[in-house]
Amino acid sequence: MIYLDNAATTMQKPEEVIQAVVTAMQSMGNAGRGAHAASLEASRTIYDTREKLCHFFGGKDPRQLVFTSNSTESLNIAIKGVLNPGDHVITTMLEHNSVLRPLYEMEERGVRLTIVESDKKGCIEYEDFEKAICPETKAIVCTHGSNLTGNLVDIERVGEIAARHGLLFVVDASQTAGVFPIDVEKMHIDILCFTGHKGLLGPQGTGGMYVREGVRVRPLKSGGSGVQTYSRTHPSQMPTALEAGTMNGHGIAGLHAAVEYIERTGIDKIRRREQECMWNFYHGVKDIPGITVYGDFSGGERCPIVSLNIGDYDSSEVGDELLTEYGISTRPGAHCAPLMHQALGTVEQGAVRFSFSHYTTDEEVETAIRAIRELAQDEE
Repeated sequence: MIYLDNAATTMQKPEEVIQAVVTAMQSMGNAGRGAHAASLEASRTIYDTREKLCHFFGGKDPRQLVFTSNSTESLNIAIKGVLNPGDHVITTMLEHNSVLRPLYEMEERGVRLTIVESDKKGCIEYEDFEKAICPETKAIVCTHGSNLTGNLVDIERVGEIAARHGLLFVVDASQTAGVFPIDVEKMHIDILCFTGHKGLLGPQGTGGMYVREGVRVRPLKSGGSGVQTYSRTHPSQMPTALEAGTMNGHGIAGLHAAVEYIERTGIDKIRRREQECMWNFYHGVKDIPGITVYGDFSGGERCPIVSLNIGDYDSSEVGDELLTEYGISTRPGAHCAPLMHQALGTVEQGAVRFSFSHYTTDEEVETAIRAIRELAQDEE
């Protein structure tokens, strides 16, 4: 199988990640639920990973780094935990449903929502953020990179706008964490939401959020914490305030190994290889008759994603052909990005998304190009 669905999850993980999970499952107890060796080992592993990720994202205090099961949970905690009826919030058409659906829920509860529109290439005008701000605006919630087009958003620029107007800035880094450098201080990010199973190369069921010190987030859950057992309310101290229940210690051990791998290999090296695969594929398919490629390819820096269609061919049928005839795994359909498909005019057809890993080989890219060329010829 040629796996080109890395924007959904990176299937090929470093060997040390796999071994870290196996070792943890053989030896790790429940963090904070005992003073025996197995529990203490879990606590040390989780703290070390917390500290490592805090440093990785340019944070100041590891206690502000909270573990969740994925970026969807992080975004739900952030959005539902900072917005109140009467507030105004700004987001974009580039967003995944992990952002949109919680925002729509908050809209039903009395929060006013403004969505910055994009053009047919999936690009936004940064001045539109400024135009949308009003006295009731509480926050900007924005993706760092589109999971459909691969377009990057200039997060530092949006963060400067938010900081200048005293707004909270919540960033969805699902497609960029582990591939693009992120500095929460430099980029004025108040809440960074990330998942562990994509660019961070960790196990599924891992993720987290970094909350700037002084930002108050209402907990989404309450329950066991291992401390303050006799209190009727959940502890308010970070990170316990946002970490009710037993955490995925086994997965976090794998995530620790994954971040070490990225640091040792070099995030710039990983990104260059992924973008090399993406650009080679893009240049190989963009001029094939009948092919429509979506997104802005005018700049150098973008997520390693190419989404396309072949004529009027349904994207799901193309995806099936790629899998059955060529052994290529892609992601056809709507990609949980409904507004982006509206902007691209692909609501009915969807699109076929190719997303690359630094493990992707040149031969796999060439096979994918050949497959698209042959499928396009069959459609003529």
